[in-house]
Amino acid sequence: MASPWKGNWRLSEKTVFLNHGSFGACPWPVLDAQRRLRDEMESGPVRFLARTHGERLDAARNTLAEFLGASAGNLVFVNNATTGVNAVARSLEFQGGDEILTTGLDYNACRNVLAEVAKQAGAKLVVADVPFPLESEDEVVAAILAAVTPRTRLAMIDHVTSNTGMALPLERIVRELEVRGVDTLVDGAHAPGMLAMDLETLGAAYYTGNLHKWVCAPKGAAFLWVRPDKQDGIQPTVISHGNNRPRPGHTAFQDRFDWPGTQDPTAWFCSVEAIRWLGGFLPGGWDELRAHHHEMVVAARRTLCERLDILPPCPESMIGAMATLPMPGKLARVTGGEALDPVYQRLYDEYGIELHVILLGGWRWFRISAHLHNSPDEYRYLADVLEQMEKESR
Repeated sequence: MASPWKGNWRLSEKTVFLNHGSFGACPWPVLDAQRRLRDEMESGPVRFLARTHGERLDAARNTLAEFLGASAGNLVFVNNATTGVNAVARSLEFQGGDEILTTGLDYNACRNVLAEVAKQAGAKLVVADVPFPLESEDEVVAAILAAVTPRTRLAMIDHVTSNTGMALPLERIVRELEVRGVDTLVDGAHAPGMLAMDLETLGAAYYTGNLHKWVCAPKGAAFLWVRPDKQDGIQPTVISHGNNRPRPGHTAFQDRFDWPGTQDPTAWFCSVEAIRWLGGFLPGGWDELRAHHHEMVVAARRTLCERLDILPPCPESMIGAMATLPMPGKLARVTGGEALDPVYQRLYDEYGIELHVILLGGWRWFRISAHLHNSPDEYRYLADVLEQMEKESR
């Protein structure tokens, strides 16, 4: 049985959509709001982009700042978290012999940014070997701190790791790195809307996150938060008018980022509608919504572990709204180098299941996600299908 709320999304009725974590899904009320804004923009492009742009952007930023526990002066919009990582990493100056730290659980696109920055500066990219599976968040902290040296200048830490779906103990990590004189760049691609956030209290040097995932804003909505003492040197990936056109009531940081050139800004503006719409969906607002997602994915993980006779690879306390599990039996074995994973293809082509299938440590894993458009029956159906596929593989 589908979720009674699935009709608020334009997801195909033929697809069991268990991969919200990859690109999110935008509900039709938010898309309709974006369509109306686009119609307004095209009816008067100069009015929309030159006269009302700043007012709309400030209003969206103020709403987002309250949602994130952030000061609006420390917050700018970007198109996605990868853009935010690029802006920070490529703005910083490194010297030969400096070390940039990441983890083995990072996102490939963002590691590529660090690798290129390190290469150009003659610095060294260090990868902390965070274990997975693991039994405690202490193992994450220990692995990261073991990789820190007196030469470490920056550490990129995922708030929620993409492939493993784990929420890392970010407050502890940021605090321990700060004590050692290491700035933290948080890749929070999955976290906004999934986890409660208070960026000012967290106090990392840099934090970037997506709004098109659990906030369900249109694609192209993301943000970058930078601590005030770190803002001066941070440039956007596209330098435009803001570098020499200060505006009253705005920080220089905002001036540099707010106008990246002509683009469609409606995804940024509609982040307000997404926050408002989802926040009003359940009586308890966003707190109840986050709890709903967490409880659904934890229950689904328990069901899948029991049905497929597999072990959970991390504590439930490290799960937000995603969970990664090993494929059962022979399905876990990787045999060829196909362009598309054959298990992934079969799940979609034969059974209509959109699932994130991953190769980790030479073995096949899968990641489930939970949002309002999902239902417990969908995870039970996934268990039925994987049981059948595993029997056929014997």
